[in-house]
Amino acid sequence: MAHQGQLVQEVAAGGLAAPPSRYVLREKDRPTGGGSAAAELLDFPTVDVQRLAEPGDVEEVAKLQAALESWGLFAVTGHGIPEALLDDIREATREFFHLPSEEKLKYANQTDGGEFQNEGYGIDRVDSDEQILDWCDRFYLQVQPEEMRQLRLWPSRPPSLGKLLHEYTLRSELVARQVLRAMARALGFEEEFFAGRRVGEQVASYARFTDYPPCPRPETDNSVITTLLLDPDVGGLQVLRGGRWVGVPVLGRGELLLVVGDEMEIMSNAAFRALTHRVVASGRERMSLVLFYQPEPHRDLEPAAELVDAARPARYRRLGVKDFGDGFWDAFALGEPTIDFLDARVGKEAAAVSGA
Repeated sequence: MAHQGQLVQEVAAGGLAAPPSRYVLREKDRPTGGGSAAAELLDFPTVDVQRLAEPGDVEEVAKLQAALESWGLFAVTGHGIPEALLDDIREATREFFHLPSEEKLKYANQTDGGEFQNEGYGIDRVDSDEQILDWCDRFYLQVQPEEMRQLRLWPSRPPSLGKLLHEYTLRSELVARQVLRAMARALGFEEEFFAGRRVGEQVASYARFTDYPPCPRPETDNSVITTLLLDPDVGGLQVLRGGRWVGVPVLGRGELLLVVGDEMEIMSNAAFRALTHRVVASGRERMSLVLFYQPEPHRDLEPAAELVDAARPARYRRLGVKDFGDGFWDAFALGEPTIDFLDARVGKEAAAVSGA
């Protein structure tokens, strides 16, 4: 495995007329589809988390379920995170990415011996000379449990970033757990069906800050996986619906975006589906903050027994949470969903994906 390559910010600063070929998807790999998505965007779902917290608000839970079934992601309002905090962490993120490279590389995702490590600042892992690279630089940190934080990788500049990330992490986990409780209620189960019984109290959560520099050719494709605090000024996130890419609208400054992940697809036995999504580069710089939430690492990942019966057999095999998390990095380098890379589907589900 070779981890090498120039930081994308440095490539973008070179005054190129077009990005190098390694950042451009091959034509055969570009999903296609026609038609305008304007009408779909008018129906882009928004869910009020404050209303979800009310056990008797069946209307908002129904909105959540419809959003999950039709889109697999939705805008979040009523989450209780102050808009000032969201603005501050966006600004601190921007300050970090605009630091000189030598300052940011103090937290590099390479060891002194040049080996790639998951946490830290830099580009993603590069496994081969043929690998298509994302037009972005990333800074990846484990944020929960607190005792697992590698504080040597937490930047001292800007000085506010660490404190802001800590506060945002705690508040965001409350939002994620409230949504998990509502997802359980949508399926007719008690609130802790997912949040407590299958995810656990000591969640493993990770933050990924991403900087997409201005791209000299905006149609260049990039992929991104998970829940986002989006840039409030620059769009670019797209989801694959009905065989074509549909742009996610630029959200309000106080809104979050929540995306269903592969692990929920497995636990819910495909009652909730993870949606394929990507980021299309722009002529303007774009930044985002991602928070991943994973079940406790000692747990198994498998369809909940209550969602398996003769009419709906298990669609995924059992996997260890840690094994699934480790497989993510290999799958990401290959540009494949982790579920497919680990061959997690079984029976009719596997046949449907393979086209059989």
